[in-house]
Amino acid sequence: MSNTDFDSASSFWQGRRVFVTGHTGFKGSWLTAWLLQMQAQVRGFALPPAMEGVPEGRQSFFDELGLAAQIDHVPGDVRDQEALRQAVKGFDPEIVIHMAAQPLVRYSYAAPVETYATNVMGTVHLLEACRTAAPSLRSVVVVSSDKCYENREQISQLRHFAMDLSPVWRCGLQ
Repeated sequence: MSNTDFDSASSFWQGRRVFVTGHTGFKGSWLTAWLLQMQAQVRGFALPPAMEGVPEGRQSFFDELGLAAQIDHVPGDVRDQEALRQAVKGFDPEIVIHMAAQPLVRYSYAAPVETYATNVMGTVHLLEACRTAAPSLRSVVVVSSDKCYENREQISQLRHFAMDLSPVWRCGLQ
């Protein structure tokens, strides 16, 4: 990124009200840190950071960066429609970036209802909150992942069968 591109990006985000779901996750934490670098005003709405995979004695990336103290951090679950609506309404965002999800394919087999409730209905709840409680909203970005697409170049019968059954793949969201 050239200095001109950086200055242009920075001036776009500077002072912009950005609502981020899933900001306590690894990717959400990186996004939040970047938005802060761009001087955006950030409200995050998410569950507490997951500690799965974090080495013993370490904190989540979100906690390592001390992001809770740098943004308007609202603990919450996208499955709670009213709490999400209130969080959106109280911030009146210009941009919403939706990253909250249950992304684990293996876990989705064990907990398909939770996966659908989070990935599908959580997205519906957010879009409804945007429609009814965010008069200044200009843009919504719904983030997904490669887990919802078949890789036709490397597909095997077993993988094809697993992908067809995975609630994460069927939701198409992460």
